[in-house]
Amino acid sequence: MTAQGIGSSPGQPDGPAKATGSFVYSSDLSAEGMVWAATLRSPYASALIRSLDTTDALKVPGVLDVITHADIPGRALFGQMKVDQPVFASDRVRYHGEAVAVVAAVDLETARAAAELIRVEYDVRTPVTDAATALDAGREFVHPDGNLVAHTRIRRGAAQHGELPAADVVVRGSYSLGMQDQAFLGTESGLAVPDGDGGVELHIATQWLHVDQEQVAACLGLPADKVVLKHAGVGGAFGAREDLSLHVHACLLALRLNRPVKMVYTRTESFFGHVHRHPAVLHYEHGASLDGRLVYVKADIVLDGGAYASSSPAIAGNAATHAVGPYAVPHVQVDARAMYTNNPPCGAMRGFGTVQPCFAYESQMDRLATALGMDPVELRLRNALAEGGTLPTGQVLDSPAPVAELLERLRDLPLPPADPGPPAGVVRGVGYAACLKNIGFSEGFDDYSTARVRLEASADGGVLATVSSAAAEVGQGVLGVLRQIVATELGVRRVEVRQEDSRFGTAGPTSASRQTYVTGGAAREACRQVRDEVFALLGTASGLRLADDAVVDEAGRRLVGLAELLGTRVVEKTAEFHHRTTYPLDRGTGQGDSAMQFGFAAHRAVVEVDVELGLVKVIDLAIAQDVGRAINPSAVVGQLQGGTVQGVGLALLEEIELSRGQVLNPSFSGYLLPTMADVPPVRVEILERADPHAPYGLRGIGELPSISATPAVTAAVRAATGIDIDRVPIRPDHLVAGTHEASRP
Repeated sequence: MTAQGIGSSPGQPDGPAKATGSFVYSSDLSAEGMVWAATLRSPYASALIRSLDTTDALKVPGVLDVITHADIPGRALFGQMKVDQPVFASDRVRYHGEAVAVVAAVDLETARAAAELIRVEYDVRTPVTDAATALDAGREFVHPDGNLVAHTRIRRGAAQHGELPAADVVVRGSYSLGMQDQAFLGTESGLAVPDGDGGVELHIATQWLHVDQEQVAACLGLPADKVVLKHAGVGGAFGAREDLSLHVHACLLALRLNRPVKMVYTRTESFFGHVHRHPAVLHYEHGASLDGRLVYVKADIVLDGGAYASSSPAIAGNAATHAVGPYAVPHVQVDARAMYTNNPPCGAMRGFGTVQPCFAYESQMDRLATALGMDPVELRLRNALAEGGTLPTGQVLDSPAPVAELLERLRDLPLPPADPGPPAGVVRGVGYAACLKNIGFSEGFDDYSTARVRLEASADGGVLATVSSAAAEVGQGVLGVLRQIVATELGVRRVEVRQEDSRFGTAGPTSASRQTYVTGGAAREACRQVRDEVFALLGTASGLRLADDAVVDEAGRRLVGLAELLGTRVVEKTAEFHHRTTYPLDRGTGQGDSAMQFGFAAHRAVVEVDVELGLVKVIDLAIAQDVGRAINPSAVVGQLQGGTVQGVGLALLEEIELSRGQVLNPSFSGYLLPTMADVPPVRVEILERADPHAPYGLRGIGELPSISATPAVTAAVRAATGIDIDRVPIRPDHLVAGTHEASRP
């Protein structure tokens, strides 16, 4: 292995540029003759559009064009899983902030001012804002086909026959979570450039290059090869960049004006311009024996999908299949529904449908431990899944599942010393939580990635390897991982990474913690094909390997330098890597081997709560996670720490506040994010229990830290105060009111 290979911690390829401020983000792009565009958005959550007049806007000096729904040359709708969202609202608006028109002008200030002059006559309607009652008889339909987006059922054991067995101890609870935002630092931005031949290039910060291309081309009425999408620097993503935002608007204007068009959202626009995490209401019932063995779990989950579907069907599926957590439960009855409402659209966010049930099932485990008089960790250990265990879908875990080991690691960590004289009214609590999460796409989706590896002698007499893919680098480090894989497989010191555009084979999305697995797998396969051809040049492959820019034998003796062997030859191979086959769930019972891999994590949180003021301070935080194989240990630690902080944000601070569908806090002055003052250094315990079915034994890691952090913090607050927390984020009034309630005779 070279110093840059797997298991080492080299810096990220884009690290120096980001640290010095020279990295080019999508908002930094420009082009000769560029014009600017700005969006007019609906001020209402639900309204019919009676008329739309752009006359005054077009009269403003410097305004070049105004586009509305009437100007869409192709398909008027877009959508990831269900094509239901208008490029522009036409006859009605369905959420506060929906795009109605876009103005192009010589500068941004003029475009924004002109957009305010567009006259729209609205007939305001009563919005549907409560997902839990959206199916009630007499409720207005958000969409003509009703308010149900998706429904996933899980029936395991006796629940398949419409019943659940008796249990010695039963606990019930209802839980809710607010709407969380991905809150990335770089707002939506892009640059569309006409190619002079009827096509367009879009430089865009995205997570899903090829699916974006397909949707944009359909809306423009162009063949896909006339729409080229190119990666632009991403300032954070976390799921929000999986859906279209300004893509079609910028491209359409560029084609109409035959000039480059740039769009950059303000922070307020960004809150309106992308999807958020689904708010949820969850009703749970756990039954257990007196010795703490889980007998059954019953859950009813309602997810607020907002005005359009986005990825709600898949998120409802994940919520259902992960509804009981990393525990062995013989009898399971789960219903998970995603609903249309007139709230802002919700879709992918780190954890993708598993964060909501984790808060509920871990809260239930704490309630059950109290009812049984049992230590909360001991209860979890008694029911922890292990390799060979069966999930509620009937899928058997065929790789390590070290749930018990993760919890034991955390339990054995020393606690921070207690303050010998804590201030009056300040109490301390310790809480634990564990989770599991599927890695990659599920239910029969043929998920794969493409990579190309090129090996050649360089002009300076050395050897250069180049690895190319269309994988989206959104800060998670996939480009660095590809460099490490090539360095390991080919033993070459100099490795360059090329990020390709939509004309290259797909790498799929940067989501579902999948890129290292599938794009890394494709790079590994391409390297091995390159290596085979190099050996073929020698006429044999017996006992040979590549190391340190040379061919060596089994004893490590240098036989020939690679540069000498290659001469003027270039060895180049392109490979696809497909993950293990998955299968759709049975629609009636939810049974099936739907996932290709699972990851496992656990958190321990220690908090201090001022019960008079209702303030929570996290004083110690630790995560233990099985990563399979740490490709870059330093980057792994960073991912686990960052995801943990997002989970703390949901527990204590982060919520998009809504009133009758209106967003009340679309800015970072009103939407609260955790800072260094809110989160202590996060201790990280890494386990490497290799998955034998995965490249290098690795597991996707990016989402798991954000899942169990929230219920761990909540459990610590519950332990400190005795208040049965059933909603996040926790507000000061929840604690003060709860304390007063608990103190009444």
